[in-house]
Amino acid sequence: MKLVPLGDRVVLKQFEAEETTASGIILASKSQEKPQQAEVVAVGPGGMVDGKEVTMHVKVGDKVIYSKYAGNEVKLGDEEYMIVKQNDILAIVE
Repeated sequence: MKLVPLGDRVVLKQFEAEETTASGIILASKSQEKPQQAEVVAVGPGGMVDGKEVTMHVKVGDKVIYSKYAGNEVKLGDEEYMIVKQNDILAIVE
């Protein structure tokens, strides 16, 4: 199975949360904050969305930073993904 987003939606695979801090403190899994960085795994076609022309600016393989409370979490098999609108993506990491 694979996810195929519609409209201006983008499917993201979140990076794993850090288990240790920069100073070497090991964090319990409950205190680990989910990272806001992810890799783009699928991109919708864009086109006309809500009466406006949408051009997709991200592509598969891009590493991005997205809004903290954006999107929907989806579990497909053993993998977890985020589906967000393109305007919830704040930046592409180069």
